[in-house]
Amino acid sequence: MRRAFVASLLFLTLSFLEPVFARDYRADLSGSGSTFAFPIVSRWAQAYEKQTGVRIQYQPIGSAAGVTEIEGKVVDFCVTDAPLVDAQLLRDGLTQFPLVIGGIVPVVNLNGIAPGRMRLTGEVLANIYLGKIKRWNDPAITALNPDLTLPALAILPVYRSDGSGTTFNVTDYLSKVSLQFKASVGSGTTVNWPVGAGRKGNGGVAAAVSSVKGGLGFVDFSYAVRANMSFALVQNRAGEYVMPSEASFRAAVAGVNWQAEPDFHMIVTDAAPADA
Repeated sequence: MRRAFVASLLFLTLSFLEPVFARDYRADLSGSGSTFAFPIVSRWAQAYEKQTGVRIQYQPIGSAAGVTEIEGKVVDFCVTDAPLVDAQLLRDGLTQFPLVIGGIVPVVNLNGIAPGRMRLTGEVLANIYLGKIKRWNDPAITALNPDLTLPALAILPVYRSDGSGTTFNVTDYLSKVSLQFKASVGSGTTVNWPVGAGRKGNGGVAAAVSSVKGGLGFVDFSYAVRANMSFALVQNRAGEYVMPSEASFRAAVAGVNWQAEPDFHMIVTDAAPADA
């Protein structure tokens, strides 16, 4: 199986029943949702407050919890990595549009493995999270990494314990590359993982993987970079191992027809371009 892995769209969801713009434009705003989006949203919020004096409070509580809060009108907006379908938007009086694109990468905690040196496939990742591949020196992994000396160390998978758009994108991808994963686990913001340990937020997963030798997890690329974590490259649909970067994220959406979906219900976990 050859599939693309990175590229996750993050969506801004707003209530249009009680538009924030109908209030005093100087009023503070509140939002919640994606931990994936937290680094960039917090930077934007700081810059916006400096220019306008309007404070934007954003709580990174996970995509699913953010959606619950916008549905309950607890916040003015939410950010979710899992787009809402048209029926849900209409039912709850919401609108959404793409906010930013980012990448999800598998991170590992193994001695001597530099970022971007290890190679994995979607099928191998699915089999790890299915409990079929249990050690780092499994033939399925060593065959992809003949230049690496991998230890006979147990793989300790880590996943998101909260309702997560990262989980949505990861499981959507793994369901595309593994029929067994699709049948036994499926996709969603929360799933029943067969093996591993759950942690809350991208930061929680990153911290858990960093603290345990043999750990493996999925996090936003920016978390991996800031924490100086080793990440693996995943073979894309064209059979290439592409380094995560702004260019490769852009390539993943280069052919997206935004007009095909008026409410922007786009999932790009299996991008076709060779440089995605």
